[in-house]
Amino acid sequence: MAEKLSAGLLRHPLDFMALGFGSGLVPKGPGTAGTVVAVPVYLLLQPLSVTVYLALVAALFIVGIPICAHAARRMGVHDHPGIVWDEIVGYLVTMTFAPQGWLWIAAGFVLFRLFDIAKPWPIRLLDRKVGGGFGIMVDDLLAGIFAAAVLQLMVMYFLS
Repeated sequence: MAEKLSAGLLRHPLDFMALGFGSGLVPKGPGTAGTVVAVPVYLLLQPLSVTVYLALVAALFIVGIPICAHAARRMGVHDHPGIVWDEIVGYLVTMTFAPQGWLWIAAGFVLFRLFDIAKPWPIRLLDRKVGGGFGIMVDDLLAGIFAAAVLQLMVMYFLS
């Protein structure tokens, strides 16, 4: 079990971001707390065109690699549960083509958390075999893609 994190980490801007603006410090379910933080971020980005939305999510993924690598080094744990920048980006990936409305926001939340926690193949393989900041980010990227695919199947079923 990873050790408890100090709130003092929030003083460093990269740690503050990696810890999901503090949400990663919650003692139980920091990944879920990080995904909760992703919802208002999504609501801010939702009105953008798909092209701009995807560009911003890609940028958040790319900057997440050094952010998460930095935080992992400072914490001394490869993928400490408190590092939740990857959950924020993974949820944003999930919601890329989602229709508007709280039902879809909640469905995307649940689906992303399910894929992130269960880590079906090949997500688990990436989680175990890929190191560094990219390794921290990539399994949540794939969980977001899987969740987005299931969400789109739900959209087709319920809105057709």
